[in-house]
Amino acid sequence: MKFNRWLRQLIVLPILFTFGCTDTLESSIVVYSNDFSDLNLEGFDGARLFVFQEDTVSGFYNNEEIRLRLDGLPSHNIMRVTIDILTHDSWDGNPDDNQSGPDYWIMEIDQNEVIRTTFSNSPCESLFCLYQSYPDNYARQNEPKTGAVRTNMPGLCLFGAFENYTTQYSITKLVEHTNNDIDIVLRDELRQEGNPDPICDESWSIANIVVEALVVN
Repeated sequence: MKFNRWLRQLIVLPILFTFGCTDTLESSIVVYSNDFSDLNLEGFDGARLFVFQEDTVSGFYNNEEIRLRLDGLPSHNIMRVTIDILTHDSWDGNPDDNQSGPDYWIMEIDQNEVIRTTFSNSPCESLFCLYQSYPDNYARQNEPKTGAVRTNMPGLCLFGAFENYTTQYSITKLVEHTNNDIDIVLRDELRQEGNPDPICDESWSIANIVVEALVVN
């Protein structure tokens, strides 16, 4: 289930050059990489481990946040953060009804919100479709599972007996950055009004995280 490195490179390298057609990648140093296979949560606050589909991942979370703090970074002017996220069970995407959504997932870097998006695991039919914002920020309207790298996994809890209710995405964010430390927060704002067991209804996990310090000129 772990996301292949070669596929990740195909996705993220074109993003790098959006800084400008004359920009050049001078160096790239991986400062943190964790697929949780060695049961290691070094650097994390608020994180935990469990096994999903025979892989150890960090999760599962509902209306929670986890934080990764890194210091002693090498000289750089760009940070690249790549996260493989699993969205489990009944994510509802964009509906703004104060009952079932929007179902937000958020990334903050050094206390700045860099991603606020939504995901939907709902089937999309002609008369009913709960749209999501990913791969854009909220409140863009995209079909459920847009941008996913894997969609054929069963749910975790409420839909554990059904295929296609866990979706995997690989999310990359590039930010200008020169400090010698970085604070990365991953959190959600999931809405399930009146649900007696929210974490069984919808949750998320992290299968892999890679943090790189880049020099781009």
